Order: sequence, then structure tokens, then C-alpha cells
Amino acid sequence: MTSAIEANCDGLVGPTHSYAGLAPGNLASARNSGDPSHPRGAVKEGLAKMRRLADLGIPQFVLPPHERPDLRFLSAIGFSGSDARIIETAYRTEPELVNAAYSASSMWAANAATVTPSADAADGRVHFTPANLLTNLHRSLEPGQTTTILRRLFPDPDRFCVHDPLPARPHFADEGAANHVRLCADHGEPGVNLFVWGRGAWEHWDGRFPARQTLEAYEAVARRHGTARAVFPRQGRAAINGGAFHNDVVCVGTRTCLLFHESAFEDAAKAQDDIRRTAEGLFEPLFVEVSEAQLPLADAVKSYLFNSQLLAVPGEDRLVLLAPAETQETPLAHAAAQALASSNGPIGRVEYVDVRQSMRNGGGPACLRLRVVLTDDELAAANPAQRFDATLHARLNDWADRRYRDRLVPADLADPALVGESRAALDELTAILDLGSGFYPFQR
Repeated sequence: MTSAIEANCDGLVGPTHSYAGLAPGNLASARNSGDPSHPRGAVKEGLAKMRRLADLGIPQFVLPPHERPDLRFLSAIGFSGSDARIIETAYRTEPELVNAAYSASSMWAANAATVTPSADAADGRVHFTPANLLTNLHRSLEPGQTTTILRRLFPDPDRFCVHDPLPARPHFADEGAANHVRLCADHGEPGVNLFVWGRGAWEHWDGRFPARQTLEAYEAVARRHGTARAVFPRQGRAAINGGAFHNDVVCVGTRTCLLFHESAFEDAAKAQDDIRRTAEGLFEPLFVEVSEAQLPLADAVKSYLFNSQLLAVPGEDRLVLLAPAETQETPLAHAAAQALASSNGPIGRVEYVDVRQSMRNGGGPACLRLRVVLTDDELAAANPAQRFDATLHARLNDWADRRYRDRLVPADLADPALVGESRAALDELTAILDLGSGFYPFQR
């Protein structure tokens, strides 16, 4: 058996973190649209979560924020002049476009890419396909920079292959690992890959909210990665219409355990049969289903119980569920979480983490990280400057204290000074994480 561990690559919250309600179907984002945000508090919450996992012995890497505002986007749609002139004119005439250009949504690294570990890839390399995220304007601005980020973190072409995103066409709408789950006996052993999709490319979708992931996109990802043992269950229509815009709002899994809400899959029995059949000879899957009676879908979406991180912690026999504080504060979700830990099942305990600034925009602990299974050699080949430890934590905390505003309201996005502040923060971060020259567009 090859020794491997599941590393977490966490998105660093950007200096322009704000609440603009840009994503239909994301109920938290819509509910908090226009409220003040706290970028400094948000980035420090994310850093504290990374520190907790690093202290548990789980490798952590930092994914830098994208340059925001995206002035190239605003220029491409007809706004011209100096940076200040572009911001002033665009905010006065098309404020929603400015909101999109300023969005710090790359913080949700679960959407950065879909990953196939070397144990499951035909050529024995770790494969990444950055998500095209074309369903929502603000997220569709991310794929190019995400590709650059992943190629900097995983630079060795003999061990890693970072593909280009899929064609930016509705047929291949791709939301990344937020709809992907890998099950296995051990991280270094061959696994079963669940690619959960919401609609077919040629299907007429008439749901209440968008079905963001197409089957055809995931079939293309599996083909280009040479992914072995792929299963393609369909996400439940009721879950999407209830606010589960990604499958990770109603489902999470690691090792042999799949934890999911009753509404997560359109045909849960078939999904389980397909997984069992595909895992035959490798491991026996453990299915942990939470019923609607135990936890109504509305409370599941409100609490983000299933957007917890399910962790195989070194030295512990059972899994740890790292849940958001909102789970603890939602009575039925808290009861469900505690029942999981007391049932003598695969989950041994639950911890709670405060990521309220992310949660208010619809992203829990699992949204903030991209999981990458790495062998010892692959782990050593990643950019060491992005490896999170106590020293980097202290350095990034100091950086955030100096570079981030404490509070942002929507009108602050019209302030051209925010452009300079954001660029100064990212310029310094480039050196801290050893990202190389010309990493961001403004540096070229």
C-alpha cells in the first residue's frame, strides 16, 4: 500500500470580502445581501480553522485570493480610463457588475477544481481540472487565475497535471469538487469517485434554482483524468430547490463513510448500490443517512451540518466531524450531529468552528478547502512556502491586521482607494507565499 494523506488547500479570504447576494439558490447569500462584512475578521477565522487542522496533523496549504476588483473584466465590457475612473463610472451606472468584479468568492476553494489522486488516475499522476464556474458571473471570472494558482502550488509535471478548465459552455457547466466525493479504505489505496450532477446538458431544467453541475462536465473530467471507478449519481431535485446549490450542502464523505441527507440523491438506493458494486473487492462502504424526520432539509441548509469537514485524524480510530458553529446553534442539527458521534458508527466526535463571515455568504468549513490526496513524495513536491504552519499563521495574521479593512459596506466598493489597498495586500502576499513574479495581472 502506498502511504498517502488527504491534504487540505484552503482559500484565503480576500481583502474585498463583501455580501452582494450574487448567487441565486444560495439562501444565506441572498439573506445577507447588502449587510456590512468584516474582511479582517473573515480572513482570521479562516486562518484559525487552518491552524486547528494543522495542529491535528493534517497537512494544510494556503491558496491565495484572486486580484479584486477584476478591472480587466470591467474594461472588457466597455468601461475605460484610469482605475479610479473605471470604478466610479461602473459603480454609478452598473453597480451589480462592480459587485461581481469585487467578489472574493475564490475563498471557497471546494469550487476551485476537481481532483483525481494518483491512486485512481490512469497515468499515476495527480490530476486537477479547474472549474469553469460559468453559472454565475462573479465566479466565472475565476478559472484563469485558479489555474495559475494550482500550477504554482503543484509545479512538477511528472507528478501533477493541472488541466485547463472545460470549455465555458452551458453543456459543460462545472462547479468543481463541491459535487465530488472520494471513498476508499485508505487514502493511498484505490477509491471510488462520486461525481454528483444536477442536470443533463440537453435537459430542460425548470427548477426553482439553477442546477449548476452537468453530467457531461463530469464525464469529461473523468475522461481527461483517466479516473478509475467513477460513479455518477444524480443530485436530488428537492435538495437543489431547497437551497443545496452544491451537493456538499447535503453530503460529505471520506474513507469508507458517506454521510448524507435523505434528499441528497434523486435515487439514493441506486446511488448506494452503484457505490457498493464499484467498491467490491476494495472496501465496504458505510452509509450514514440522516432522514428528513431527524433533520428537515431547511434546517440542514440553514445549519450546514453536511458542509462540515469529515476528517481522518492521525492517531484516531474514528472520524472527526468539523462543523460550523451554526450547526451547534440549530437545535435539530446539533441533536443530529451529537447522535452521529454517540452511535458507535464511523464518526467518533464532533468539533465546532467559527467561520461566520463565510457562512453569511453561504460557505461552511468544507467550502473553504480543496481536498488533495498526496503521497509523501507528492506532498514534498508542492510549493513549501504555501504549506501552513504556526510560523506562516503568525505571519499571515500580522499581514491581515495591517492590510485588511475591519468593515466593508456596499458603498465602499465605489472607493478607488480600495483598489490600491487590495493590490498592496496581494503584492506583499506574493512574496510571503513565494508565488513568483507576475503572479497577478496588476504585477505584469
